Amino acid sequence: MDSLTPPAGGAPPRDAHTYTMPLARLRLTPEASHGPLDGAWWPRCDALELELPALVGSLDPGRGTVTRVTVGAAAWPDAPLTVSAPDHVIEVALSDATAEEHAITLDCGTVGRWELLVVPPDEPARTAERLLTAAADPRNPLSAQRTLARVEDGFGQEGAGEPHAP
Repeated sequence: MDSLTPPAGGAPPRDAHTYTMPLARLRLTPEASHGPLDGAWWPRCDALELELPALVGSLDPGRGTVTRVTVGAAAWPDAPLTVSAPDHVIEVALSDATAEEHAITLDCGTVGRWELLVVPPDEPARTAERLLTAAADPRNPLSAQRTLARVEDGFGQEGAGEPHAP
């Protein structure tokens, strides 16, 4: 067997290098959401094909298998049309709607769907934490776009302003 031939059973060779994204930075509403958002997700980069499997793997499997996601084309300009997740492929739909620019919708077939605010990867940690908290608040009546704008404008911020990353 040469170095390019996989061993029997399709397992990668022992010296194969693989990378798995760390657990998703995710905060969900407790129980059922009463607002337009079910929580927030803070990806580490804008490569959806790397980030999405970690996000899907962090969700409660009792809510069903994520079969399709809808993301804003402006936020994910290089998004592929499908992403491989463990044991299945996820269809990716791109939306030009401004309201979906900072959101991701995860469809779980007939079981349900998740609507999450997507915190920009380069967001400062303190602002990202406020966004994760606000979006996961079941009393939050705001959309992803309005939650992002309100928190970035300093709503709910204690004390002096926080400098924004360049």
